[in-house]
Amino acid sequence: MTDHKRLITHVILSIVSTAGCAFFSIPCAVIVLVMSAALFILYGTTLNTRKKHVLKLCDDIDRILRNEDQILFDEYKENELSVLSAEVHKMTIRLREQNNALKNEKQFAKEALEDISHQLRTPLTSVMMILGLMRSPNLDAKSRMEYLRELYELLDRMKWLIETMLSLSRIEADAVNFAKETVSCRELIERSLEPVSVTAELKNIELKTEITGDPVFIGDIRYTSEALLNLLKNAIEHTPEGGTVSVTAGGSNISTNITITDTGEGIPENELPHIFERFYRSSEYTKNGYGIGLAFAQKVIKSQEGNLKASNRKDGGAKFEISFYKTTI
Repeated sequence: MTDHKRLITHVILSIVSTAGCAFFSIPCAVIVLVMSAALFILYGTTLNTRKKHVLKLCDDIDRILRNEDQILFDEYKENELSVLSAEVHKMTIRLREQNNALKNEKQFAKEALEDISHQLRTPLTSVMMILGLMRSPNLDAKSRMEYLRELYELLDRMKWLIETMLSLSRIEADAVNFAKETVSCRELIERSLEPVSVTAELKNIELKTEITGDPVFIGDIRYTSEALLNLLKNAIEHTPEGGTVSVTAGGSNISTNITITDTGEGIPENELPHIFERFYRSSEYTKNGYGIGLAFAQKVIKSQEGNLKASNRKDGGAKFEISFYKTTI
């Protein structure tokens, strides 16, 4: 029943009650009339107060929709709108959280596009320069083949950069569902070494592996092999000709461990805290890279509840230690 119908019903009942009482006693009718008037005034006051609260709540909701300052609903806790205001408050909090999340995603996408465009600008410039040189009619066959090789390397690095950036962005956006399968470290290492074996051979770098037992862990072999591949590429890139890159794997009751070491120049101590930051590039260790491979490796391993640590070997060279824990610590 609406408030208007309730008011009409109240008036009719008051008239009928007053008339009935007047038939028996005039004083009784006066008392009923006064009580009805008092109830009518009280009802009207309550109705007017509730109407003001409803209008105030509507104004607050309208301010929320206009994205104004934070609205507090404490003033509604003591009236009949408390349940509705509580639900509106919950909805407001959820909407603000979703709005902030969308803003963060928009900012992240903007930064990611800026990073990709910045990282691609240098190799694209090199590609354009090489193509310009190849247009020369006096270019001999040997030089042409050399330029083609450089073009292939540049395009391959650009392809790797774009794919790695997309994978890293998907992981950071929680859009990747990592498989939870039993992964053999032996199979993982073999799978990761294959793409870099030719590069190591051309650079006269020895690849050593030492696997104790048959260590396994629960994870995603595809993403983990990409992470391990990035660590191997990094090790080979920073190892001089004739050096060695070693991969060891083993396990204990607590964790499964994979370690990659090289005989290169090592990592400057002041860079160790930043080595896994995305697009971190210094004048030394990361000057020839894009500053993304190590960030991708750490993100993949951490997303699988693992740990990746970088340090320097006592006898020279860098060391990267991967640990996949078997129990929660």
